[in-house]
Amino acid sequence: MPRLVEMASVIRSKNAGPLTISFDLMFPSEAAYSQAAQSAGLTPAALAAVFDRPAGEIKVTHYAAALAIKIAMPRAVVSGSPGDRDVYGAQQHLPLLAVQV
Repeated sequence: MPRLVEMASVIRSKNAGPLTISFDLMFPSEAAYSQAAQSAGLTPAALAAVFDRPAGEIKVTHYAAALAIKIAMPRAVVSGSPGDRDVYGAQQHLPLLAVQV
């Protein structure tokens, strides 16, 4: 099984407000998108294990027309608060790189 980093053309994270982090996954072809969209590695349950969060907090949205998948979950620390090491949420996607799809 390939890793997400080998399939996606874009893997990025960003704040979706101060309380939520979102991840954008974009794919270069319908085949790559379809494989990822059907993968057990990109379900809320699987992502809960990757990010050590409850599966019920993770929302996975598929955008077939754009060959993209968006993942959203609460931030571990409110953006800009003491202890926040990534105010913009731009460095939180690293654990996704190794996810198998």
